[in-house]
Amino acid sequence: MPLPSPIRRLLLLAALVLLATASRAAGNPQLEQLQQVWNSLLHHYVTAEGRVDYEALLDADDDQLRGYLLSLRKVQPAATWTPDETKAFWLNTYNAAATYLVLEYYPVASINDIRVKTVGGYESAWETVAVNVGGRNYSLNQIEREMLRDQFHDPRIHFALTYGAAAAAPLRAEAYEGSQLNRQLDEQTRHFLNDSALNQLSPQQIRLSDLFRAYAPEFGSEPELLAFINRYAHAPVLPAATIDYLSFNWALNNRSTLSSTQALRAKK
Repeated sequence: MPLPSPIRRLLLLAALVLLATASRAAGNPQLEQLQQVWNSLLHHYVTAEGRVDYEALLDADDDQLRGYLLSLRKVQPAATWTPDETKAFWLNTYNAAATYLVLEYYPVASINDIRVKTVGGYESAWETVAVNVGGRNYSLNQIEREMLRDQFHDPRIHFALTYGAAAAAPLRAEAYEGSQLNRQLDEQTRHFLNDSALNQLSPQQIRLSDLFRAYAPEFGSEPELLAFINRYAHAPVLPAATIDYLSFNWALNNRSTLSSTQALRAKK
């Protein structure tokens, strides 16, 4: 006996919802394929502590990283991507571009020491063109500000971006994926906050990374900041806790101490 029309409509709607859910869970095969090179490099050259073996990467696979970045010239972030897929794409792009920029000037003591010669003079690592995506040039600052902070208003991104610094969040040894992004960002934030070398938390007093002060508006008022901290801290912080900030260590997030050899690759 044929099902009544309202029941058929309900069953069809349920099937469509299940299909959409399964599609989101499966991720975006095109994006996953795009990130395979970057994902492989992260697996091979990021240590368990989240530091980068720049010397080994430079010796073996810097051409792969350069090729990955060059391939982004043909990539146009699509309206069909989910917000998390778009966010993951820009996080990966930023981290790969920052890593390659360090490789071009390695060995350096800090990413802040990099000065890129241009027609008009010299530019910092943050303001120079770092990557071309879909035919448009981007600096690291542009990606962070325009493509991530302004679009998504998610303070967890600061614990996913490398910044190339010892005091920044450890670099994750896998690429970000849209279908896994919320879990990945929560893990990054939790790991960063509970690392006593980066933040010192106790019920009545906390000493936070200077990232929290640098991007204070994104964490809101003091009660909102404490609520954010307590969402990820292993032990609760009291509402009356005093807040102080640690100085930010800009030393390179390198696996080992810098050698005294000259840079293998320097821009003219």
